[in-house]
Amino acid sequence: MTTALPRRLSILGSTGSIGGNTLDVVRQMGGRDAFEIVALTGNGNVEKLAEQAKAAGARMAVTASENRYHDLKDALAGSGITVAAGPSGLIEAASAESDMVMAAIIGTAGLAPTLAAARRGADIALANKECLVTAGSLFVDAVKAGGGKLLPVDSEHNAIFQVLEENQRHALERIILTASGGPFRTWSREDMANVTAETAAKHPNWSMGLKISVGSATMFNKALEMIEAKHLFGVAPDQIEVVVHPQSIIHSMVGYADGSVLAQLGCPDMRTAIGYALSYPARPVLDVERLDFTKLSRLDFEAPDENRFPAIRLARLALKRGGLQSAVMNAAEETAFDAFVEGRIGFLAMADVAEAVMEDMADAGNATDMDHVFAIDEEARSRAAAVIARLAR
Repeated sequence: MTTALPRRLSILGSTGSIGGNTLDVVRQMGGRDAFEIVALTGNGNVEKLAEQAKAAGARMAVTASENRYHDLKDALAGSGITVAAGPSGLIEAASAESDMVMAAIIGTAGLAPTLAAARRGADIALANKECLVTAGSLFVDAVKAGGGKLLPVDSEHNAIFQVLEENQRHALERIILTASGGPFRTWSREDMANVTAETAAKHPNWSMGLKISVGSATMFNKALEMIEAKHLFGVAPDQIEVVVHPQSIIHSMVGYADGSVLAQLGCPDMRTAIGYALSYPARPVLDVERLDFTKLSRLDFEAPDENRFPAIRLARLALKRGGLQSAVMNAAEETAFDAFVEGRIGFLAMADVAEAVMEDMADAGNATDMDHVFAIDEEARSRAAAVIARLAR
């Protein structure tokens, strides 16, 4: 892909937290002098999407909500911006010629459009966990076959990407993912049983959307990141560690055979990771808070409690079983999340649903192609819905 400026960029999921921060980073890096925005996509907030598209001078705007197509078209009337909607519209946006795609659609809904972008050779700035958790090596192979680069945007994987020395791969001993522990790090299971979605959304360190915030509270986000790390960095499951670090200053670490541990540190701000992905291998100048070591009174670390946060245990189980177990876990958790937000099941039941479906589908096997992945995803969601219906009685 060309590296001439302005670089062509599409943002899948521009109305979410990552998408909004990406647009801010683009502005800080020079705006239209540095990036030509090819396509922006969002979900139901078409008013925000239209505003973003006009401000960025995007060629195309797509809402995933088919029933909001006319609302988006009306909002962009006279702008000259192409409008589309639904899954086919997302594929169209991802397929439009751009040098890089920021993949920030939350959930499995982001897999098909991100895969389309990878297959045509775009560099993928990956903020969507489910591409690797659900499709694993099939997705990585698609990126390689297309000829683009895969650049992690999650703060933890971006940190590892920054400190993992390619010429020292032979000496790599372990990858250490840090976790904030979320808002309920010190709560008992009894207290967590009565948690609401509104309470779970209040992350102590990061400003994120509802899905990611609740995932942090359950530690399912960290569970997915463990599986992502396996595919991103080619490590064995027993080389992946998780440590709770409440201050979120150290974003992750890499341990080497000589006992050295390299860490990436910074104030909690996703724009740093986004900027590194957009400008790799250079580092942009960004207006983000600087880390003042003289004001750090302490940095704490502790092992995750897998009894209170069973998502970590389930991730280890999925890694041990391999194949499509991680896709099963993800589909069940997404279905359980929806039920929790709707008030049909409790906070702790989300892990129970995921575990029950994983046991039901323990023999899911290995993915043969993407159609197989989507079929297993659909089956896991159906089984999760049945478990939820029993729990909700």
